[in-house]
Amino acid sequence: MDAADPSAIVRHAIALRHELHRHPELSWQERRSAELVRRELSRLNIPWQPCAETGTLARLAAGRPGRHLALRADLDALPIQECSGVAHASCVPGVMHACGHDGHTACLLAAAAWLKAHEAVLPGPVTLLFQPAEEGGHGARRMVEEGALRGVDAVFAFHNWSGLPAGAWACPDGPVMAANGEWTAVIRGRGGHAGSPHDCIDPLLAGAHFVVLAQQLVSRATPPQQAAVVSVTMFHAGSADNAIPDSAELTGTIRAATSERREALAAGLERVLAAACAASGARGELRYRPTYPATINHPAEAARARAALAAALGPAQGVSEGFPLMAAEDFAYMLEACPGAYILLGTGHPEPCHSPRFDFDDRLIPAAMRLWAALAGLPPPAVAVGA
Repeated sequence: MDAADPSAIVRHAIALRHELHRHPELSWQERRSAELVRRELSRLNIPWQPCAETGTLARLAAGRPGRHLALRADLDALPIQECSGVAHASCVPGVMHACGHDGHTACLLAAAAWLKAHEAVLPGPVTLLFQPAEEGGHGARRMVEEGALRGVDAVFAFHNWSGLPAGAWACPDGPVMAANGEWTAVIRGRGGHAGSPHDCIDPLLAGAHFVVLAQQLVSRATPPQQAAVVSVTMFHAGSADNAIPDSAELTGTIRAATSERREALAAGLERVLAAACAASGARGELRYRPTYPATINHPAEAARARAALAAALGPAQGVSEGFPLMAAEDFAYMLEACPGAYILLGTGHPEPCHSPRFDFDDRLIPAAMRLWAALAGLPPPAVAVGA
């Protein structure tokens, strides 16, 4: 492969992406993926070092006095059985790249090849971060703790997004993705015969009241200008059609544009659980765990990213409405530690992330390669986007 031929780089990156897709690995298990990344970096003569176990940190133009840029990709897959039908479908039962992290990694490896071929004219150092455990594993926080952003002036990442049309892009100022948290409500009543409900304390009825009251935390307790979500995703109780059970367990998620609003929602869940249980004499317990903070772009760095996006993909493709998304991202930890911005690149595909039929759009590889080159201060390579 000609290291200076952008079309050859893209073809090679697509092959790498398909290899990663065939062999997905869950959070903190990305050993094969790490080996592929490190092998490619070694082939390109880019120095690298392990970071956060299965993560990798590589650096170009080290020691150059200019602005130090970091670019991040994530490695891990999800515990989902693939139903995409593509030729490069997962070979691992129950595990697939349903979020496109295989594509993010391939894009950064393509950019690495282009940046290495032009390392002599890079205006400043570029650090490449191949991060493990984005899917709930707090891998970004671990990389920050191990010094991955030491000396870095700005950090950037992107995510493929089917909610945007193919070729479109977005990089808003401020919140781009939500702060999220997980909760479980355990309701304890008194079980008995379903034909004698007066002798029982029905945890199902209390649970149903709780579900309804929880929805009012957004519609009646959250300012309409602030994005927020309360979702009940599981409701487990009982084992027989003629018996009222002793207990019920409900699980769900809360999401908000800020971490402060997320915590207010969690406090609200405590209140409505107590109210739902008080009506019947049941007892409730809420177990709450905050997950990721809000992903909040720094305005100056978001503006730099938008300029690079316009240069690489065209200014008419920018989208500015519909944010923050209620998905969550552990890149938030990197944005708390360093100025930077999170970018969305549209695919327009009908299957969203986390669908068992999802597959990354390989047409994003030349788009991302042009974007990362522009952000690093190089002219975008002459490779057709969407080829």
